[in-house]
Amino acid sequence: MPKQRITKEMVIDAAFELVRRSGMEQLMVKNIAEKTGCSVQPIYSYFENMDELRREVTDKIRNYIQDYISAHIDTRDVFASTGRAYIDLAKEEPHLFKVFILHQRNNISSLDDLYQSETNPQMAELIAEKLKISISQAKKLHINMLIYTIGTGTILSVTTPGISADEICEQQETAYKAFLNHIMQHKE
Repeated sequence: MPKQRITKEMVIDAAFELVRRSGMEQLMVKNIAEKTGCSVQPIYSYFENMDELRREVTDKIRNYIQDYISAHIDTRDVFASTGRAYIDLAKEEPHLFKVFILHQRNNISSLDDLYQSETNPQMAELIAEKLKISISQAKKLHINMLIYTIGTGTILSVTTPGISADEICEQQETAYKAFLNHIMQHKE
């Protein structure tokens, strides 16, 4: 029987599944070779080093998460459903969530840089329109909720057996109301 040709995509898929199941710390050539049923040679032939492989896997994770979030957004309330989707992701895919949140971000030296890098530019407009607040206020609310959601999602992804997603979302709603109340009291 002819040997199956191991493709670069097969290696990336196997690496993604390893990270998904066990975390980035299990991303080792020998584990990928075992998962794909090949020697380590094909893996080394596709990637200059492990950093390159990690970047490819991180890109695949980023694409997976974008698809996941898009599939879980309720168009009737994009802002709230996006936050809930990230919490659900942290609960369902804790290893992928950690890689996504904890990957190195270059050229970020302010919260505004983070906001510009990590958010959909139209979200502030949607928030402003829905809540009848200014774009500036909407951005403040959004960055506060972004930070809060990252924090609570991280807590959720590292606890065992795990905090209930409903409990986290209830806390998220409390934070949202507090942030909105603060913004409304400090009008521009």
